[in-house]
Amino acid sequence: MNRRINRLIKCGLILTSLAAAPAVANEDRTKKDLSEVQNALEQSRAEYDAQRKKIAKLQKSLKSHELDIAKNAKALNMAEQSVKETQQQQKQQQQKAEQLDEKHNEFQRILAAQIKSAYMAGGDDYSKMMLNQEDTAKFERTLSYYNYLNKARIEQIEELKELQQQIVQNQIELAKTEQKLVALHDEQKRRQTALVSAQKDRQTNFKNLKAQINGTKSSINYLKENQQTLITTIEELEKEKTQKIELLGLNKSKGKLNWPSKGKLEHTFGQRKHGGIDWKGVLIGAKEGANINSVQNGQVVFADWLKGYGWVIVVDHGEGFMSLYGHAQTLLKDVGDMVREGETLALVGQSGGQASSGLYFEIRHKGRAVNPVKWCRRI
Repeated sequence: MNRRINRLIKCGLILTSLAAAPAVANEDRTKKDLSEVQNALEQSRAEYDAQRKKIAKLQKSLKSHELDIAKNAKALNMAEQSVKETQQQQKQQQQKAEQLDEKHNEFQRILAAQIKSAYMAGGDDYSKMMLNQEDTAKFERTLSYYNYLNKARIEQIEELKELQQQIVQNQIELAKTEQKLVALHDEQKRRQTALVSAQKDRQTNFKNLKAQINGTKSSINYLKENQQTLITTIEELEKEKTQKIELLGLNKSKGKLNWPSKGKLEHTFGQRKHGGIDWKGVLIGAKEGANINSVQNGQVVFADWLKGYGWVIVVDHGEGFMSLYGHAQTLLKDVGDMVREGETLALVGQSGGQASSGLYFEIRHKGRAVNPVKWCRRI
């Protein structure tokens, strides 16, 4: 295995030397190098091509499974928010119902007291005054008093009727809210089941992909292709980006940035990867589904699935500074979105063929990777 990998590395170095050699290079040397490359490729081409096709097929399937996971995770996140909002609405309606009941009871108490007072005053007084009109002024005052009380009671009875209607309407709205809450809980359970199912399918697919990768003799090329894809993407973004608003960069925030997610640093900047390639960022071991937050104000300039890094989101902070977040479970922002420091961009996952959940995090300045540890607060 090691000899095979060494031979491929040698082939890569030879190809590099051929690409870099001037047109007037020694002809004999060129022919000798070309012969060595052809001999090495001839021995491994059949096996290499077959494995590459299997890997490509499995990667396509992996992307499909991770898309399902992303959709279900995002839908579950939205369902949870709807449940919280509906529960708050239900709480407010319940409070209103209690207030209306209290007001209803108060109206009934006041009305009962007035009726009792009128009764205690004597029900026969009115008829006696009609027959005995010796004191006309007193009769008129008493009659006005009765009319005033009757009018007040009629108004209170009307208010009581209206209050009872409000109570009925509130109970109807409360019943609808409860039905909606039941439906949301059912939807939440269905999304959770779909998410678990998609994760199981992804795990099976990942095991098959890992078996193929472990079996191929081109693991170094595989890593280099992944890294080159990422570098090329960052370079293209650097050229094509257009600043729509003024962004202040990260210079004043060096050493003060919050980490995008909580967790242990599994791999650090500059650490040696498998295949002799250095890490250009850090890998944070974080719980699947945890929030991935923007380290500073910025604008989303890339949000898509990237081979080897899964779901990736890139934020432009201005002044040549960009931050990258990879291996996400799902993305919650789109290209062009403006984000504030600490705003959630995505959820932690293990997309891109990772064996465990975590966040790949990079900071770049004018296309060059810098050590995130020097820019973020001490953990």
